[in-house]
Amino acid sequence: MTKPHLTIALGHYDHVTDLVTGRVGVNGASVNCVQFDRPAEIHFRFILHKDFDVAEMSLGKHASMVSQGVRDFVALPVFTSRLPRHSSIYVRADAGLRTPSDLAGKRVGVPEWAQTAAVYLRGMLAHTYGVDLRSIEWVQAGRTEKVDLRLPEGLRVVSEPERNLSDMLVNGELDAVFAAHPPEAFRAGHPNVVRLFDNALAAEQDYVKTTGVFPIMHVVAVRKAVLERDPWLAMNLFTAFEQAKNNSLKRMLSVAAAVPVPWAYEHARAQTALFGKDIWPYGLDANRATLDAFLQFAFEQGVCHRRVAPEDLFAPQTLKRFTT
Repeated sequence: MTKPHLTIALGHYDHVTDLVTGRVGVNGASVNCVQFDRPAEIHFRFILHKDFDVAEMSLGKHASMVSQGVRDFVALPVFTSRLPRHSSIYVRADAGLRTPSDLAGKRVGVPEWAQTAAVYLRGMLAHTYGVDLRSIEWVQAGRTEKVDLRLPEGLRVVSEPERNLSDMLVNGELDAVFAAHPPEAFRAGHPNVVRLFDNALAAEQDYVKTTGVFPIMHVVAVRKAVLERDPWLAMNLFTAFEQAKNNSLKRMLSVAAAVPVPWAYEHARAQTALFGKDIWPYGLDANRATLDAFLQFAFEQGVCHRRVAPEDLFAPQTLKRFTT
């Protein structure tokens, strides 16, 4: 019997390296991994054109499609990208914005309303800092939405897909920008574009400790047709991704330098006090608090059309773990 051949599209992460290089294989399948510098390109090609069999996918887009009954993809509880997003709020230094509550009544830009990072940030504003999202004039600029939205009454979102968020922030058309990647003006050192949080790292670590939410940006998804043909691939893919991740953690927690960052080992080891032995957990059970919070935020913001349960997102075969 011929092994199924899978094309897998991923960003550049150490925790997928062993899968990409073939050091870790997918039992029963042959794979060809392609990597991209910009995961947004993967999402665009996968969602709109189904260019790959398996690919990294925005959690926000996947949850939105599931909520609308679109079942072209099935996710695995494999989380390639995750990061608290306090560091992703950029403001004009002269706008007098010092705390999240200062954003009420302001004009705030996002690249896409359904962008996963923006969903988390708006959820944090509403649930942690008590900001009424309806008090903000939201501007979606730089991209077009890839999923249908069902915005709640009272939320104002102006769409300007041809505009540039960084330019709008610099010229005063926006007071703040929520962006997964720093605006060009911030990267260039523009004196009037700064982060809202002076010590974003401390704020992010406190958020994780206080809420138990370690925000997930991307999942790994499989085309539904692939799993309909070979349903056993779901668990075999999950196992391979987890093995590659575990190998990466061993490297990171080794005294030998796994990445060209001084004291990376000490930084990684310090995170075990916050996260436990597995500082980058896969699987549903270990991530339920994060997924529940995100799906609540997404429903409240009109990204999801109904309240989705975490179990709805993933291949059923991956929901329960085999233990000896």
